[in-house]
This record gives sequence, C-alpha cells and structure tokens, in this order.
Amino acid sequence: MQQNIIKVQNLAKKFGEFFAVDHLNFSVMKNEIFGFLGPNGAGKTTTINMLTGLARPTSGRIFINGMDYTANIKKAQEIIGVVPEESNLYDEMDGFENLCFCASLYGIKKTEREHRARNRLQQFNLTEAGNKPYKSYSKGMKRKLTIAAGIIHQPNILFLDEPTTGIDIASARQIRSLLKSLNETGTTIFMTTHYIEEAERLCHRIAFIVKGQIIKTGTIQGLMEDTQKEKIIQFSFDGVVQANQFEKDFRRYFSRCFLTHIRDSVFQVRSAMSLDLMPFLSFFDSHNIKVMEAKIIKPSLEEVFVNITGIERDVMKKEKEGGKK
Repeated sequence: MQQNIIKVQNLAKKFGEFFAVDHLNFSVMKNEIFGFLGPNGAGKTTTINMLTGLARPTSGRIFINGMDYTANIKKAQEIIGVVPEESNLYDEMDGFENLCFCASLYGIKKTEREHRARNRLQQFNLTEAGNKPYKSYSKGMKRKLTIAAGIIHQPNILFLDEPTTGIDIASARQIRSLLKSLNETGTTIFMTTHYIEEAERLCHRIAFIVKGQIIKTGTIQGLMEDTQKEKIIQFSFDGVVQANQFEKDFRRYFSRCFLTHIRDSVFQVRSAMSLDLMPFLSFFDSHNIKVMEAKIIKPSLEEVFVNITGIERDVMKKEKEGGKK
C-alpha cells in the first residue's frame, strides 16, 4: 500500500468574505507526480503557497510525511523544495554562486555545496553558463537553474508552480524530462499547471480545481473512463462506402448500437455497452466491405477537463502566458 507523503484536511484561505481556497481535502502519495490543473483564479498558487509556508491557512491542517506542519511549514524545509513561478534567484550572481548560496541556506558545508552546485549545473546542461550572471540567462535557462536551486538540498518533495509557463518549447521539453528523471529517482512532485498536455504527459494523478474547490481527482485513465459514458469504435473502409449499403442490416444485427458517418469512408459505432470488435469485422466482411483500420476512440484529457469543469480549452489557452492562479 502506497504511503501518503502529503495530506490536506479542510484547507481554506479566506480574503475578507472571499474563499480563494475553499476547504480542500486531498492527499499526495509518495513517489508520485501530482498535478493541480485549473484556470486563473482557481486557487492553485494560493494552495501551493500554503503548502510551502508562503501563506498562512485560514483553517485546515497540513500533514507532511505524517507530521502536522500546519502551524509552521518552515520546520519541514529540509524535506521540501520550492520552485515558485517567479524566480527567486539573484541577477548579479552567476549560476554557480546562486546554487551555492541556496545550499548554504540549508546549512550545507562549503565543499559539499560546491560539489552539489557543479553536479546540478551538469545535470541541467548549464555547465557553460555556470560562470555567467543569472540576468544574462534566457527564460528557459533561468527556469532550469531555479529548479536546480529548489533541489540543491535533495528534498523528498518538490513543489513547482507552473514549471514551463512562458519558456520555449525545447526548454519546456528538457524540464519535463528532468522532472521525470527526478521522480524516477524517488522525488515526489506536486505541481500546478495551465497546460492540459503537460499534466497528461507528467502526472500520475490530477486534481481539477475551479473557484477554490476540487471538482475531481484521479488518474488520467480513471478520469477518462469515468467521463466516457459511451464506448466508441471507429472504422475506416477501403474505397468509397455509403451507409445505405449496409445500414439497414447493421441496425438489425446491432440493435443496441448507433452508427455515425464521420467523413468519406469513416464510420463510428457507439454503444453504452462494451463493444467486441470481431462481430463487426465479420459483419462488414459479409457485406464485402474491406476494413482498413479499426480503433477504439477514447476521450482526451482536454475533453475530460471540459466535461467535468465546464471550462472551454480556449479559456485555458488565453491564460497560459501570465496571471496568478
């Protein structure tokens, strides 16, 4: 049985009469990547700030590694690393100096912190940039060094707020690869993101958060299965095939299925019940219709998100490049 490394009970943050975070309950299992997915104003950053000690909860409790750290998250700083959306490193220092300084905050001795700084620069492909001022770095390089600084003390848990927002595609790909590697070596990762594709690629489990409340939590596969009420098989035929060639017989043989013409010689079969491919292949063969491709259609995480939250993808797209959550 997997162990909960983070557990949150009735966590709330109130500003005046407004609940930015409205009594959340969730847990993060050891060695998983857990994602908060939602639009601006959903409460993602406020939640991560409470979990890392940057904001004090109005009410609720926070347990990390089985200990109640609600009153003072900073006591857990040795086992948590934090990567904020906005960099907290120093422009005038070079990459190596920034990493060494961050390591010194955790009481790591000089020889060891210099050793770790060099290793992190190499791990993040920043060795050549290590002696250059941080202010001269590209956005992608700055993001990578900020993550390197967040794990310089080798924490068990890494919190990341929008890890790839505003950086180029190549750097985003490198960061996702690095996060996967960190997770594979035992680091638990809690991350917020606007990016549906990013959540789908990285996260073991996802929580959809809207207006300070968690709407749904689960694995990607589980969320998709819960959302897909219909089972769908899509058939592509060889040559031009008209529905009237077989539709009448189809309805007679498969009375509980619905046939939809998608385009040209592509049709979809839908049913609330499980679908077995072989009876359909036999049917089309008996009508001299050659099946070129048959595939099960599953909803994308985007469709699941829209279905559960009612928030369209265009809203998320507009918010990707800025704004607090």
